[in-house]
Amino acid sequence: MRTRGWRRLAKLTNQQLITRQANSEADPEIRLVAWIVAVYVRAMSDPKHLWAPWRSAFVLGDREKGCVFCNRLKEIDSVKNLVLYRGELNFIIMNKYPYNSGHLLVVPNRHTGVVEKLRPNEAAEFFHLTQLGVRILKKVLKPQSLNLGMNLGRISGAGVPGHLHMHIVPRWTGDTNFMPIVGKTKVLSIPLEPIYKRLRAAFDAV
Repeated sequence: MRTRGWRRLAKLTNQQLITRQANSEADPEIRLVAWIVAVYVRAMSDPKHLWAPWRSAFVLGDREKGCVFCNRLKEIDSVKNLVLYRGELNFIIMNKYPYNSGHLLVVPNRHTGVVEKLRPNEAAEFFHLTQLGVRILKKVLKPQSLNLGMNLGRISGAGVPGHLHMHIVPRWTGDTNFMPIVGKTKVLSIPLEPIYKRLRAAFDAV
């Protein structure tokens, strides 16, 4: 857009932009931005909520004492503790409050929140189990895509900042995404137990 065009836009309020949207004599660039603003205003006036009710217990419930991952390591593997696979130095667990069905976490046994402090053998198995988790999810749940990532520190969004972990989140078209602002997507949840049983059987067969 030309510099003078931006200067003209800067002087207009949102309502003026919306009004100009319908003005056939308006500058084409002004009409384009007016249309974008109009869509945004309409969407925000009638938002489509992204509803993930199974996370309410995590948000509103009492926090578990101690480290949730260290606590799970001490328990017998079952749908109660959601541990799917134990390596020598790391383990794979399902997220109890997933952002999508089949959300896995790869976690080192040793309590540390600093990725650069992972020992070479810990780091090697950590990534090996990440690959294993991806492979099992593709086989059992057949996602169309996946997200992998780590939040290092509370400010970055880590729910358990003291014990680092890798997120593996399966994705499907129309699942949890940014489209609720202008679209009509929904979050669909499958109970943890049947997913745990299917994934555990696949991990046991490794």
